[in-house]
Amino acid sequence: MTDDLAMAPSGREAADLVPASRDDVTATPKLLDELTPESQALSPALVALTGLAGTEMKQLAESGGFAVDETTGDRLIEALEGVLETVESRWATLQRLHDAPAMSRTPTGQWVAARMVGTAADEHGLLTQLQAARQEFPTYIEAIELAKRNYQSRDEDTRAVLTSLPAADQS
Repeated sequence: MTDDLAMAPSGREAADLVPASRDDVTATPKLLDELTPESQALSPALVALTGLAGTEMKQLAESGGFAVDETTGDRLIEALEGVLETVESRWATLQRLHDAPAMSRTPTGQWVAARMVGTAADEHGLLTQLQAARQEFPTYIEAIELAKRNYQSRDEDTRAVLTSLPAADQS
């Protein structure tokens, strides 16, 4: 993925992400239209759209290969920070999912209890995914901040080029 990604101009939704090539997107804009901002943040929408971990997304932004307008960037950051705050405020309670629930002492009850703990903390489990979000979202936020500066720089460069063009002859 060497092509640039750019978010749509102010006032557009996150679903207006415009890839430079077809290979840059693994999710469709229609799918994003159906998600709330919180769902987009929780459902690794940024990873689904870009295929990038936080560090890769930040590197892309640092190199100028990722740009997002201020309004969209602010909305993305707000959603990510909201999810982080919610996860952090409930983290101690969520850790109880590591404990086996009180079940009967029958083999079936013990199997179900172990299965519940295992699925909460396995590689695809809720706790694993939330821990990954706690680690990745701050890097996404940094990348989006950089991408906002990239967008502003591109916008200024484009404005300079357009204003330097000679006026059209009206005759």
